[in-house]
Amino acid sequence: MIKMGSYEFGGWATVYDVRCTDGRTILQNAFLGDDGRKVPIVWNHQHNQPENVLGHGVLENRKEGVYVKGYLNNTENGKLAKKFIEKGDITSLSIYANQLKEQSGLVQHGIIREVSLVLSGA
Repeated sequence: MIKMGSYEFGGWATVYDVRCTDGRTILQNAFLGDDGRKVPIVWNHQHNQPENVLGHGVLENRKEGVYVKGYLNNTENGKLAKKFIEKGDITSLSIYANQLKEQSGLVQHGIIREVSLVLSGA
């Protein structure tokens, strides 16, 4: 996941044409409309409490999937997340998306609402 650049961390928020553990396959460009959008980065899809926001990510639609460039905030949880990433304790990302257009488990369109740091990706 972690590749450093002008951003604090980066990695694949989701990849295209791979069956996920939920049985869905996200088709290429399903999230094309999210290219360049800024979304919150949270712990493990816990987007119901403000203290779970660790920072934000900028989404890039690429051929292989959606890449996120992440920036962490200066809260205690943001600092903790940065340590986990730097030490390699957290290496996976996941997305929460809605307004999905889906047929037979194939996701054709949706809107990414957040990117999560997770213990294990889908």
